[in-house]
Amino acid sequence: MLSLASFTSRRILCIRHYCKKTPTKLRVSEAISGSNLGANIKIQGWVRSVRPQKKNLFLHVNDGSSLQSLQIIATFCCSQIRLLTFGCAVEVTGLLKQSPNQKQPVELEADKIRVVGECNPLDFPFKIKERHAVEYIRQFPHLRCRTNAFSSLLRIRSEATAAIHSYFKKNGFVQIHTPIITSNDCEGAGELFAVQPQRPENDVDEKFFSVPAFLTVSGQLHLEVMSGAFSKVYTFGPTFRAENSQSRRHLAEFYMVEAELSFTQSIEDLTEVMEDIFKSSTEYVLAQCAEDVALFHKHVSPGHRVSSKGMTYSEAVDILNRSSQNFVFPTEWGCDLQKEHEKYLVKHCGNIPVFVTDYPYDLKPFYARDNQDHPEHTAAAVDLLVPGVGELCGGSLREERLDLLRTRLEEVGLEDAYSWYLDLRRFGSIPHGGFGLGFERYLQCILGVDNIKDVIPFPRFSHSCLL
Repeated sequence: MLSLASFTSRRILCIRHYCKKTPTKLRVSEAISGSNLGANIKIQGWVRSVRPQKKNLFLHVNDGSSLQSLQIIATFCCSQIRLLTFGCAVEVTGLLKQSPNQKQPVELEADKIRVVGECNPLDFPFKIKERHAVEYIRQFPHLRCRTNAFSSLLRIRSEATAAIHSYFKKNGFVQIHTPIITSNDCEGAGELFAVQPQRPENDVDEKFFSVPAFLTVSGQLHLEVMSGAFSKVYTFGPTFRAENSQSRRHLAEFYMVEAELSFTQSIEDLTEVMEDIFKSSTEYVLAQCAEDVALFHKHVSPGHRVSSKGMTYSEAVDILNRSSQNFVFPTEWGCDLQKEHEKYLVKHCGNIPVFVTDYPYDLKPFYARDNQDHPEHTAAAVDLLVPGVGELCGGSLREERLDLLRTRLEEVGLEDAYSWYLDLRRFGSIPHGGFGLGFERYLQCILGVDNIKDVIPFPRFSHSCLL
């Protein structure tokens, strides 16, 4: 009769034998790292190249985990060889070995290749060994993630998202999920998308929320509510602008990073956070995605790593007026700065990030703090201008003085609509300020991408393909 100890021992041996035979499933990036040399592994991905020879079949397979693909060598006659085409999905098992080719650290000697999903390379819009223009790739929003450039972009975007969240967590900010559907329009932030339920034609057209509702253009006002209970808050989510523009600068749906700091009366407190988050996030992305960034740039502009420069709006206008360049838009004091002005100012300062502060009071929304200076009359507002993009961040100290805020709201006819905003100043009001950073513009800046539609997975713009 088999004893319990003997049974247990045999069972353990069987389990070990089974584990030894079972291939270890790895991502391509893990296989390429070389930490599993000599192991029997399984990888799953998509074929990026096929090169048949007399005795061997060479494949390069990628699963999106890295820019590099893993070379597969098949030394047998694969029954599915006619299905092994550029773009097809495969599952490969075999022995991971050191490669004799110095350009690649490892290769996988396959003992089994299974075609999971076929792909006709004649119909596939992306061709093997061809470098497609971004304008061409943009025509296929449902397939462009299969290209090297766009898969690199998405990995960078993922790491940049993680870097931003990490920065806020390390610095004591509380994340707030602000509403996507809201009744406030965050005056001055952009044109709005109205939200209403779809009803049969004979139904009474009543507002779902009893008041007009819109897709959010900013989470700022909701963060201001939270700044009455938390000293540091932020949000990172989608925002919407109903601007019917086809330019390379505009999107209907994009992502914003917004932060609010309590107990601050200094614009420098805001610029310090803006500068820190820009630098720390960029350094993280460059460290984690060196190969992917190199696909966009042979080297990164020096402006991404040096200290920023500051100037007032008045100084900026003076620089523009002394310039020999002919601007399309006027540069008189009181005019809003356009992109052509922003780019010139950045170039004038040596292509480094530039802070512009103290804008004319009338250019800014009701919540911007009045500097009460005369005769210029400016607001405690700041924009961060960066190379290649122009405005990246915009923010201000908020008007915490109840009498001044009430007067401002009365002037613009919003006292009733924003009575709740006045309540924030009545009950435990504190001096505070905040800013918003356009996430897609940030990616444009660090990668040198010209069109904002090429740094977001699914761009929403007028007449675009809605998946």
